Amino acid sequence: MKRPAESPRESPQSGGAPYYTTVRGGVEPDDADLEAALRREVMEEIGATIGPATEFLTLTEPGEKVTVVQHFFRADVLEMDQNRRSGPELDDPDIGNFSSVRVELHASTLTALKLQPPELASYLRRGAGSARLAVAVDDCGAQRRG
Repeated sequence: MKRPAESPRESPQSGGAPYYTTVRGGVEPDDADLEAALRREVMEEIGATIGPATEFLTLTEPGEKVTVVQHFFRADVLEMDQNRRSGPELDDPDIGNFSSVRVELHASTLTALKLQPPELASYLRRGAGSARLAVAVDDCGAQRRG
């Protein structure tokens, strides 16, 4: 499951060109843990419920004030109804198109999609065919640099 994000803003990852990404978001104060954030983001962005989730990739981006840690999970989509989507990004025209698209996880497909971030695309290309829904949850406050 991926969603195209055609953004009029320039993206350092894509050079401003259209690209695809997974469901993404941050951990909110009401989220009990990363998995709760994952389930909330999946419902908000694609209107889906998922089965058991397994983390398969963690990316860390050190920043000047905050280190962002992205956690990627695999899970089966149990049901999806796009009418249940409710994320704030759906109403922001400056962010881009948030249409959900199902794709087969084959190396050639992942390359053609310009999947972001590149580290996720590379990981999935190496194991194409065995990965299920890839979802990212950003844990922006996990590591602070002082």
